[in-house]
Amino acid sequence: MKYLLGEKLNFDWKVAVVTIVSTLLLMVDHYRTITIYKYWDRVILYLVIPLLIILVFYRENPKEYGLSFGDWKLGLTYTVLGILFMAPVIYYLGRGNAVMRVYYADYLPGLPWTTFLDLIGWEFFFRGWILFSYARRFGHDALWIHAVPFALAHVGKPEVETLSTIFGGFAFGWVAWRTRSFVWPFLIHWFIATFVILVAAGAL
Repeated sequence: MKYLLGEKLNFDWKVAVVTIVSTLLLMVDHYRTITIYKYWDRVILYLVIPLLIILVFYRENPKEYGLSFGDWKLGLTYTVLGILFMAPVIYYLGRGNAVMRVYYADYLPGLPWTTFLDLIGWEFFFRGWILFSYARRFGHDALWIHAVPFALAHVGKPEVETLSTIFGGFAFGWVAWRTRSFVWPFLIHWFIATFVILVAAGAL
């Protein structure tokens, strides 16, 4: 009987929860709508639901999952450096890119608050809940592990953007890891997303 059943499985239940629920939330985001605005859907799916899981099921402080300013001096330094580094890269790759121009043509109205709402939950989801949940079990390997669903969630966006996301996800995760906060990668990502749209749509 033991040969047929194999070894006893011993799961970390929080790893199982974050893996299953995060995957389902990404799928729901793709196939369903909750409100008339996608960015409000993402606040609910990627911020509210993970916070409820942390508070109600984990019974833990959200600060343990990056919901704080953490090391704010280091975070502010990384944010400024990230913006200074990414701005010319985005301008070079995005300006005159026909694929990106078509994709982002309808994203201009409502900036920068549409990208703020779209990404505040997105970043807590990846750089808070998923990253720090995995970090407890997998340590530094969580930086690469959490970057995989982040990259796959970009499939369908312009190729040049999508191909960079496995590395971008790692970099955002590293900033969150070093600062113990999702806030700073969120601010960098918010700038990047807003600037990409402005450049690609020809507003700059």
